[in-house]
Amino acid sequence: MVVAIARPKLEGNIAVGEDRQIGFAEFGAPQGRAVFWLHGTPGARRQIPTEARVYAEREHIRLIGIDRPGIGSSTPYQYETVATFADDLRTIADTLGVDTMAVVGLSGGGPYTLACAAAMPERVVVAGVVGGVAPTRGPDRMGGGLMALGTRVAPLLEVAGAPIRLAAMTLIQLIRPVAGPAADIYGLMSPPADRRLLARPEIKAMFLDDLLNGSRKQLAAPFYDIVAFARDWGFRLDEVKVPVRWWHGDADHIIPFSHGQHVVGRLPDAEFYPMPGESHLGGLGRAEEILRTMIEVWDRDDRRQ
Repeated sequence: MVVAIARPKLEGNIAVGEDRQIGFAEFGAPQGRAVFWLHGTPGARRQIPTEARVYAEREHIRLIGIDRPGIGSSTPYQYETVATFADDLRTIADTLGVDTMAVVGLSGGGPYTLACAAAMPERVVVAGVVGGVAPTRGPDRMGGGLMALGTRVAPLLEVAGAPIRLAAMTLIQLIRPVAGPAADIYGLMSPPADRRLLARPEIKAMFLDDLLNGSRKQLAAPFYDIVAFARDWGFRLDEVKVPVRWWHGDADHIIPFSHGQHVVGRLPDAEFYPMPGESHLGGLGRAEEILRTMIEVWDRDDRRQ
C-alpha cells in the first residue's frame, strides 16, 4: 500500500551564484526556528519523513529541505570541495531570512552538514548527522565502506561523468512507471532493519515522492557527491566547533558503524547515539528524536547567552 504524502508548504528556487540556483522545500511553521535538512545520496529536497514534518508543525519548527546541485530544480554544478557548499547554504539562509539555524544531514548530507558547521559557527547553533560519510583524504581519513568504491570510480566520473549521468537518468525514467514495485524489490534486498522501515507506507511514500519529483529532469547530484567526497573536503574535523549529535546504526551496511565512531572521536564537541540493530536508513525512523535533540541543544545554547 502507498499512502499520499502532503506537498511542502512552500517550494521554489534560490539564486546562489551566476547562472546557478538551488531548489528548496519548506515544512512546519514558517516563523519557527529554522532546521535545514540535507538529503542523502541519492535524494532531493523532499527526503524528509512525515514524522519530522508533523513534529515540526507541532513544535513550531521551520523545516527546510534543499536540493544539491544536479537534482530537482538545482543547476548542475560540481563543488571544488565539500566546504564550498557552505557558501550556497549561507546565501540560501540569507534569502530566506534565516539568521541562526540547526543543520541535519543524512548519509551523504553529513559531510555538507559538517562543512556548514565549520564555516558558520556564528550561525549554525547545532548540527546533526545520521549515518554520515567519513573523510577519505587527509589526516581525518577512514577507509572502507561504500566510499572505498567511490574513491576508485571518482576519477572516471570526473572525465566521463556526462554519459554515466545520462544512463542513470534513462534508468530512472524506465523505472518511473513501476516505481512502487521497484521500491518493494529494493526493500526485499535490504537488511532486515531497512526492510522493516521501507515497509512502512509513509516512509515508502516519502521516498517515492522525493525520488520521482527530484529526478524528474536530472540525476547528477549523486555523482557530484561521490567526486566531492573522494577529494580533500577543504576543512578538518577539529575545525567544527559547534555541537554535533551523530546517529549511526550498528548494522549499517553502507557506511560502517566504525566510521561514525571515527568522525565523532575527532570532533571537539560531539555526542554519539548508536542505533542497535539498525542499518543505513534507521535514522529516518528517528526523525522526531533527531529534531527534538536539535532543539534541546539549541535551548541550552540560548540559556548560556
